[in-house]
Amino acid sequence: MSFQDLEAGRPVSSLRRNLVNGKQDSTQAVASGIFQINTAVSTFQRLVNTLGTPKDTPELREKIHKTRLHIGQLVKDTSAKLKQASETDHHAQVSADKKIADAKLAKDFQAVLKEFQKAQRLAAERETAYTPFVPQAVLPSSYTAHELDISSDRSAEQHALLVESRRELGIQEIQQQIGEVNEVFKDLAVLVHEQGTIIDDIGSHIENSQVATAQGKSQLVKAAKTQRSNSSLTCLLLVIFGIVLLILVVVLAA
Repeated sequence: MSFQDLEAGRPVSSLRRNLVNGKQDSTQAVASGIFQINTAVSTFQRLVNTLGTPKDTPELREKIHKTRLHIGQLVKDTSAKLKQASETDHHAQVSADKKIADAKLAKDFQAVLKEFQKAQRLAAERETAYTPFVPQAVLPSSYTAHELDISSDRSAEQHALLVESRRELGIQEIQQQIGEVNEVFKDLAVLVHEQGTIIDDIGSHIENSQVATAQGKSQLVKAAKTQRSNSSLTCLLLVIFGIVLLILVVVLAA
């Protein structure tokens, strides 16, 4: 099973049944996590693309903030599950199919993280370049009561300072999470390499098995040819023996 399989909707019913029965294995858990990350990253990308437009409001930035944190947690959880799955793949009793599926999931996870990294960098650039639009007549609900404890005569400049402060905090948060995701990405690169080694070993065993099978078939063919050759020689000897015996009988009879 891979993340693409989940995204296409093919194994979802099976996965749900396993979840209900409490029998979700590590491979299914990783596939589910990657599916959720991909969905959240798509949402995050759409929100980031709105930065710098008339829809860029404090509420939008709050949504971006929450989505970013949600993805970060999913990344950590899925990374832990993938490590667990990879550790079990080193056991001899684990099937080759599971090892191959986990290796594919590791690459899928790597691809999703690359998309998230790109979206994070774009978010950092746009949140640095643009300031959200704050209507003077409407106080944003995303601010705390302390932040909103302002009188009606507070100037627009003070509003701007408040928004700028929140914007800078958001940028710092992005930079911190980018660093965290980079660390996960490094660990993932190691896992992908290890999984690749496992797949190479499986491929080597399959190739050796195929070679052994081919050699066995060749030996069988040779044995069959030898047997046919021996059978022909035996028949020829019997014919010659019969002729010689016939000659001896005729001579003796004469």
